Amino acid sequence: MKNGHKALPYYLDNVDRQLCEELQSSGRTQYSVLAERVGLSVPAVRERIIRLEQRGVIREFSAVLNAEAFGLDLTVFVFVSLAGSDNFAGFIDLCRTRPDIQECHAITGQASHLLKIRARNRAALEVILSEIQRWPGVHSTQTHLVLSTHAETHAIDTSATEEREFAV
Repeated sequence: MKNGHKALPYYLDNVDRQLCEELQSSGRTQYSVLAERVGLSVPAVRERIIRLEQRGVIREFSAVLNAEAFGLDLTVFVFVSLAGSDNFAGFIDLCRTRPDIQECHAITGQASHLLKIRARNRAALEVILSEIQRWPGVHSTQTHLVLSTHAETHAIDTSATEEREFAV
């Protein structure tokens, strides 16, 4: 249920998947170019994109920035173990308030959550970690420093999916 409205089924057809693929590779592609590539009119493409956004298929349009250009030279992954599931909601809320925490995933295994953090340097990272370790319910953390990144994307392989219902 979103905004108090009942979730409605939405079918991602081949044109929707093709539009999503095109927009993933370049979100600045003009509607006229997209229309030509998918064989629809410009108004039809515009309407489909609006509908894909409204249904939550397209979550946002944004620029992907180089963290190092902004002095964020460290990328780390932190496994966090919480003392009981009653701490999950508060922990997630705290993660969402920290701009240096780029990702927070609930996971299986010895830890309960995996964080991706970007920090300026080791001293800044130490401050971030000491704050996280003081959060209510945090039992332990294990930090892994990234030495180099060879592949990083948010792109989804839309060709590997079949036409299906998507309820939003």
